[in-house]
Amino acid sequence: MGYVTAVPHPRSEAAGPARAGRLSLAVALLGGALGAAVALLATRQQWAEGTATVAGGAFPLTAKGSDVTGVPAALAIVGLAALVAVFAVRKAGRLLVAGVLALSGAGIVAAALIGASDSSALDEQAAKASGDTSATVASLSHTAWPYVAVAGGALILLAGLLALRYGRLWPAMSGRYERDGAPRPRRKAAVVDPDRPEDIWKALDRGEDPTGA
Repeated sequence: MGYVTAVPHPRSEAAGPARAGRLSLAVALLGGALGAAVALLATRQQWAEGTATVAGGAFPLTAKGSDVTGVPAALAIVGLAALVAVFAVRKAGRLLVAGVLALSGAGIVAAALIGASDSSALDEQAAKASGDTSATVASLSHTAWPYVAVAGGALILLAGLLALRYGRLWPAMSGRYERDGAPRPRRKAAVVDPDRPEDIWKALDRGEDPTGA
């Protein structure tokens, strides 16, 4: 008794990569945009607080994320630009931009983790408030916002890794070229009958010279 070997349909074989491409594209777009927004929001919030001794009393000090480090905000903008640029390039260019996207996320994570325990911004404020360049902040504490920035950077990093892995399956911005790189054929101008006034008016509306000169 013979056995019949089932041959997978070509469409079913192509459906897997296509589905993975659509899913990864949606996750990368959502994660990258959300990560950039979260990182930018976090840098505008209070990251650290403490006190400085001024005239024998305690003077409260606070520092926003942008006071501690400007790296997360700058890299969030770079990451957002790279996320858009991924769709404007192809092949090696897309891999390069995807790498920039991933590195932007990794940079945000590293900078935010370092800033989570940094006291230099408050030390500088303490020196200004007390008039003593050697003064440092006391009762230093940090908020959770640096770790929110870490989460934003992680989302951008994820978007970059997805672009590196599945970017070849993603569509590119449409231009004057088709997918195979061939230029699109130009539409021929309609023939204008000089004896038909309506054809002449239509040609003028299209910005054409009805005389053919």
